[in-house]
Amino acid sequence: MKEFETPIPIADQVLIEVKAAGLNRSDIFQREGNYPAPAGVPADILGLEIAGIIVACGPQVTNFKVGDRVCALLAGGGYAEFACLATS
Repeated sequence: MKEFETPIPIADQVLIEVKAAGLNRSDIFQREGNYPAPAGVPADILGLEIAGIIVACGPQVTNFKVGDRVCALLAGGGYAEFACLATS
């Protein structure tokens, strides 16, 4: 376990409070060191599939709102309590 600052959504991003995360083969490969995290993604937080609730929106977000229940595919970081994701 490690503490991180809660991300702040910018531009067209939403901040999702993660309620559930999937586990897939890519997560296992990444944990074994065989699948590096893409640039700009936290290398020390796994997780490519999440479901949760939007708790904040960046200023350019028009198609989602706080309180929306969502599921998403991420480039990484889905095992955290909160994850930012671009909506476009």
